[in-house]
Amino acid sequence: MKSILKIEKISVYFGDKQVVKNISFQLKQQQILGVVGESGSGKSVTFLAVLKLLSKKATFEGTVIFENQNLSEMSEKELQKIRGNQISMIFQEPMSSLNPSLTCGFQVAEILKTHKNRSNKTAKKEVIALFNKVKLPRADEIFNQYPHQISGGQQQRVMIAMAIACKPTILIADEPTTALDVTVQKEIIDLLKDLQQETKMSIVFISHDLSLVSEIADDVLVMYKGEIVEQGNAQQIFKNPTHNYTKALINSKPSLTHRVKKLPTVSDFMSENIDFEEYTTVQREKFHQKIYSKKPLLEIKNLATYFNTEKKFIFQKENIVKAVDDVSFNVYEGETLGLVGESGCGKTTLGRTILHLEKATKGAIYYKQNDITTLSKNKLKDLRKEVQIIFQDPFSSLNPRIPVGQAIMEPMKVHGIFKSNKECEAEALKILEKVGLSKEHFYKYPHEFSGGQRQRIGIARTIGLRPKLIICDESVSALDVSVQAQVLNLLNALKEEFGFTYIFISHDLAVVKYMSDQLVVMNQGKIEEIGDADAIYKNPQSSYTKKLIEAIPKGI
Repeated sequence: MKSILKIEKISVYFGDKQVVKNISFQLKQQQILGVVGESGSGKSVTFLAVLKLLSKKATFEGTVIFENQNLSEMSEKELQKIRGNQISMIFQEPMSSLNPSLTCGFQVAEILKTHKNRSNKTAKKEVIALFNKVKLPRADEIFNQYPHQISGGQQQRVMIAMAIACKPTILIADEPTTALDVTVQKEIIDLLKDLQQETKMSIVFISHDLSLVSEIADDVLVMYKGEIVEQGNAQQIFKNPTHNYTKALINSKPSLTHRVKKLPTVSDFMSENIDFEEYTTVQREKFHQKIYSKKPLLEIKNLATYFNTEKKFIFQKENIVKAVDDVSFNVYEGETLGLVGESGCGKTTLGRTILHLEKATKGAIYYKQNDITTLSKNKLKDLRKEVQIIFQDPFSSLNPRIPVGQAIMEPMKVHGIFKSNKECEAEALKILEKVGLSKEHFYKYPHEFSGGQRQRIGIARTIGLRPKLIICDESVSALDVSVQAQVLNLLNALKEEFGFTYIFISHDLAVVKYMSDQLVVMNQGKIEEIGDADAIYKNPQSSYTKKLIEAIPKGI
């Protein structure tokens, strides 16, 4: 098969730091090439360098040949004819890539008008056809809608429509499914495969999720610290990896068939210090007998949280959205209760209602046998000391203006945990070490940390109050598999040490199964299924649960 893109000895520097180290590879005609590695491995930077989209601070060396044209020697004007036309890119975060002040249709039509000189009428017709091709519902409506008016999965489809508008020869998809539900993720993967078959384009699929890449790629490049450590046929690499880094990426993801006590991480594999000790069924049953023999810590009874949407017209009826609708379940001390479902199913609203961040419309919440739905301000403050939350995005939940040490101490001071500032500081330093950070990090600011480190800071802030119940809301969804493994191991270790109880909210079913004792499956505000996590995965009763399980990538 003919090569259409040749990368020869590419290196990228940011100042004195070399982030891509003299790498070479080829992309063949009609091929899907998977590029895998953790954040910072150099995968996105490599392909931004191919299109000369790096920042001015970056230095680029090497040669990029596309269909006998040397892109490395092209001027900006010449490259503009290639970008978006012959080589197109889908970016990781559609909400920050789409212009919030322009309609979805206008943004895609602009590409056709720029590269293909289409008239407004022709461009609109082609965009609606593209929206239908990428399986967007109500294509005519979405043409006139703004990005914030559609879901994350729909935004990603608009990005794909934009990327394929000019029928490119190469499509670079950079983490196109990160943080999407498993069902939406599967739809995007199937869509890209179908488009590739139809248009005969080549695809570069960049991801940190190996099981996902195994579902779509013909060949794979594995990148680590700016270098290619392994490359070749996808199935061969996934079945018989030779490099320890590849083995680590495959094994860091929780398995659906067995449960290890501690998930292996990249550092474990690189130092060849791997422990695959299993958490046996007998040990699990013994633990369940112990925790389920006591009274529940939290009882949710017929809970409902409704929202009224805004009226567009004076005489229009208010539309009631039943975000949580007649939900009942118990949470026991020492348990991890998994809460799973697609975006919009009500799982986050349920967590926020338990915390009184949303007001319950009806029903009751009993914490330690006391109804907490009608608490006074003072009593609510006491409750928040015992019931805490770890948010999905630690960066937006931390104040960028204060050092992390102060951020950890702040809730301790609010709740009067210690008598003096000195005691607070000593405890904060101790907690930093508990979550795998050091005393030096105390005076640093949130922007100086990686995503995984910021999540650890979020956890440190939460455990400083020694709560009884912690709600983890999508707290590992955007992390690399190895960093995710580290955070999950940390949560389990802290649970064992301090006796925490978790409500673990996620759309990643493999992670929820690994973490959970009991599992609650939610769909459109209601509970679809509830029971032992392993039993539900082995024998799901609801067709909705079956659909979620079938959508999990199983290529490895």
